[in-house]
Amino acid sequence: MANLKEIRNRISSVSSTMQITSAMKMVSAAKLKKAQDAITAMRPYSDKLTELLQSLSATLDADSGSKFANQREVKKVLIVPITSNRGLAGAFNSNIIKQVNTLVATTYANQEVSFLVLGKKANDAFKKSNKVIANKSAIYDDLTFDNVAEIAELLMDKFISGEFDKVELVYNKFKNAATQEVMTEQFLPIVPVANDANVNLDYIFEPSKVEIVEQLIPKSLKTQLFKAIRDSFASEHGARMTAMHKATDNATELRDQLKLTYNKARQASITNEILEIVGGAEALNN
Repeated sequence: MANLKEIRNRISSVSSTMQITSAMKMVSAAKLKKAQDAITAMRPYSDKLTELLQSLSATLDADSGSKFANQREVKKVLIVPITSNRGLAGAFNSNIIKQVNTLVATTYANQEVSFLVLGKKANDAFKKSNKVIANKSAIYDDLTFDNVAEIAELLMDKFISGEFDKVELVYNKFKNAATQEVMTEQFLPIVPVANDANVNLDYIFEPSKVEIVEQLIPKSLKTQLFKAIRDSFASEHGARMTAMHKATDNATELRDQLKLTYNKARQASITNEILEIVGGAEALNN
């Protein structure tokens, strides 16, 4: 059995760790509320914009297609993994990295794959491959629509120029504090919807549908990327809050076990001392 000093040191160490994880849990809970409100408020706008764009695109002639919808043979793929800059969030980052590796090994095994990373954890995972064309991890220092729009414009330029034939986003979609869903979402070319003859758009178009679509697509793509990053940002805090909650519970359980072990060791030590005193007294009497 470990001596009393070692057990006391372990109790002190575990207690300190428990205070840290508890504090991190509360910080993440506070940040989660703000991030959750932001993504919840944004989703209806983003979904309606996408719905309108797809409905308009479905009614256009094939010859009127946008340059952003140009379907060509996929030879070069750009994957945008969205992770966090910090760890201690359970499987939040590792799930994204695992999904990207799966895509590279299966879906795009015969294509040339490059990465534009968002988050230091993604950069650390893929920089050794020498396929990272850009690291935009600094976006989290000032997460605004304008800053995200610059990244979206970069992705659009690379697709239009033919540098890449397809752009994929891989991120965690926020469901609740304890649940995040790994999403693989095609960013470019835009996904066409089946042309439904029964589509009835009760809108008056000014200017023409084609001009409206050309203006809506860049805005929709910027919004799509911003939503994905917002989703990931909220998921990060939810995952970290959950991970720190579990860590605090585990530390509490370990501390209680150590205290029980300490008390048993202390009682055994006291019993041994009493036995030694009694034995010594009996030896003197004899």
